[in-house]
Amino acid sequence: MTAAVLTAPLVASPEPDRDCPLCPRLHDFIAQWRQREPSWFNAPVPTFLPPEGEDAVKLLIVGLAPGLRGANRTGRPFTGDFAGDLLYNTLIAHGFARGQFKARPDDGLELVGTAITNAVRCVPPDNKPVGAEIATCRTFLMPTIARFKNLRAVLALGSIAHQSTVRALGQRVAAFPFRHGGQQQTNGVTLFSSYHCSRYNTNTGVLTEAMFVNVFSQIEEFLQK
Repeated sequence: MTAAVLTAPLVASPEPDRDCPLCPRLHDFIAQWRQREPSWFNAPVPTFLPPEGEDAVKLLIVGLAPGLRGANRTGRPFTGDFAGDLLYNTLIAHGFARGQFKARPDDGLELVGTAITNAVRCVPPDNKPVGAEIATCRTFLMPTIARFKNLRAVLALGSIAHQSTVRALGQRVAAFPFRHGGQQQTNGVTLFSSYHCSRYNTNTGVLTEAMFVNVFSQIEEFLQK
């Protein structure tokens, strides 16, 4: 088994503070929604871990950012929007999660050897983080990757998450281009890539369920070696 060889920055924690001020636009946007919807989570969304803890993690899934009425509302990645329906049902089918996904954080669903995070932890306006926000939040993505000493595979969902993950792994984006179904080795892990499982991508046919399932079949086969 090959573990990741990254070293986390000494000044960075894998999880931002609830009132993280590093990206003023995102901080202000969340503040507005705390006033509008005080019962929502409305904070940087933490990494979703399996109950066995971080040492059990062999697969890390990296999305783009929390959805406004999805993870920003519920506090759990990919929970509360369409992308979560496709992602979690696929995870369950391939043994990377157990239980039943009911799109709420108290549904009892548990991850198996898997963790889920986002390249940008705070919800961005119009679901579009800007370059500076992606770069700033990489100070959390880097130690997130480094915290999993038994990590073997990373799945990046979408080109932005892919590019930020490549940079977090200390590599040049030009040397690791994004493509759906991609599988590339770097820094002791294998990086898999998929189009993001958003409703837009599935409605437009950019991503079909069969295409998404095939990526997880590749990951499952890889981790069984």
